[in-house]
Amino acid sequence: MIVLGIDPGLANLGLGLVEGDVRKARHLYHVCLTTESAWIMPRRLQYIHEEVTRLIVEYRPDAVAIEDQILRKQADVAFKVGQAFGVVQLACAQAGVPVHHYGPMQVKRSLVGTGRAEKEQVIYMVKASLGIRELFNNHAADALALALTHLASAPMQARAAGLALR
Repeated sequence: MIVLGIDPGLANLGLGLVEGDVRKARHLYHVCLTTESAWIMPRRLQYIHEEVTRLIVEYRPDAVAIEDQILRKQADVAFKVGQAFGVVQLACAQAGVPVHHYGPMQVKRSLVGTGRAEKEQVIYMVKASLGIRELFNNHAADALALALTHLASAPMQARAAGLALR
């Protein structure tokens, strides 16, 4: 299974691809897309859409894992992130790739064992799970963490779906 993890954002959007299963995951690719604040909004959204679509076409993921974010305190930030979130989901829908949503606490619990884990602990587990030694952007690390979370959750989700069909 190939999973594309996405940490949504307008200024910085993390993308990470992993392949395998929960016992043996392999790092394929990661990047942090950056849009310039001087760009007009349609250009920023177009760039995100194009890059996500390019990765989907190139790697053909079986699933996308995207972070659900709740931004209650900053409405303007939530609105901008929401636009990027929508554009990403559009690219996935156009490609026919199923999208799965995970909250930050789910990701932390999946990788570290507690929903209250620190960001450094999550990054450490991403590196250890994928055998990555290099330092990389926090957004890309979050995207890889999302992809790993889906690898861990997918078998249980498949069993639950099978039971629901009976």
